[in-house]
Amino acid sequence: MEEDEGEKEAQQRIWSWGAGTEGQLGTKRLHDEHLPQLLLHQQPSLPSISSLACGGAHVIALTSSGKVMSWGRGNSGQLGYGEIVNNALCPKTVTSLDAYVITHVSAGWSHSAFVSDTGCLFTCGDGSFGQLGHGDYSSRCTPFKVSFFASQHVAQVACGMRHSLVLLQDGSLNQVYGFGSGKRGQLGVSKDKIKSINLPQVMSGLEDVEIAQIAANGDHSAALSVDGHLYTWGRGFKGFEDAHSPHCLNSTLNFRKATLGWNHALALTDEGEVYMLGGNHPGVLSDLQNMNPAKQIPDLREVNLEKVAGLDGIKIADIATGAEHSVVVTENGEVKTWGWGEHGQLGLGNTCDQISPVTVNCSQDLNEAASVRVYCGSGFTFALTMP
Repeated sequence: MEEDEGEKEAQQRIWSWGAGTEGQLGTKRLHDEHLPQLLLHQQPSLPSISSLACGGAHVIALTSSGKVMSWGRGNSGQLGYGEIVNNALCPKTVTSLDAYVITHVSAGWSHSAFVSDTGCLFTCGDGSFGQLGHGDYSSRCTPFKVSFFASQHVAQVACGMRHSLVLLQDGSLNQVYGFGSGKRGQLGVSKDKIKSINLPQVMSGLEDVEIAQIAANGDHSAALSVDGHLYTWGRGFKGFEDAHSPHCLNSTLNFRKATLGWNHALALTDEGEVYMLGGNHPGVLSDLQNMNPAKQIPDLREVNLEKVAGLDGIKIADIATGAEHSVVVTENGEVKTWGWGEHGQLGLGNTCDQISPVTVNCSQDLNEAASVRVYCGSGFTFALTMP
């Protein structure tokens, strides 16, 4: 016998912690939280959530029925309410999208993007770098359809700090487009330095690659191929020069998920192992000299990709990266965090940095869930349980 929707909603749990001074934690409070807070205590009528997207200081929630809610900082219109809202303290429906079934959402520093089941792309928020893709540099308070893709099918969107990526899909063929700020090469559309572009341009270097996932954060961009190869471009990691076109990591491993921070990236293998790009910046993995030596991936030549220390023998089910912190979920549902902790985003009850993964105590409700997914904003973290 199948459970009804009300029973499913009652079993779901959403936890948040970290920076909260702009309402991004959804707790109806404007202050940081150093320990996980159960969001449903404040929002008992919150519908079933299928995924989250966390930006600079705002959050977008996609419901299981394809509706969208948002909260947090809205000073550039990124919440999609149709008006400027400085701080939305709890989730509110983006009513202008009610006529659509939304299947994918993404949150940048101050802009947001939404993809419908029919392949339409909508964007709102700060457009001063062209990151909304409407052919201008205007900001918008209501999600507006990107007409450039009117006759094409958008599969995914990824919002960075001031740029956006779009994955088009048509059968087995796909293309990646970029728009917005491009000064560090994060758009991947030209070998020359580009300040910004306000209309999508197709990227070069991925024409013959079937892409499964795109990612963006800070001035970085990444794509994961169907066969598990990871491509990165944009701001260079760990002292490497900026890359203006995608570079495939020379690895024998197959990756199934990649996430980006401001100065680092995480990649999850098919076997449940986690590797990191970058990591020597303050707060990401501080004081490297006191850490156990990281294991190098064989045959890697272009960038320094390291296996995350402290996870040996532990199979990881999900990963997430904030500005300068990282989160993983073990196959047993344990949440582990490390990196920058100034706002309590590690969920450990303090504001200390951590140089290796530490388990977060989110009560038995989280650890006993069938599955847990994690999401990070610039200085905050969410954990979502699924029955």
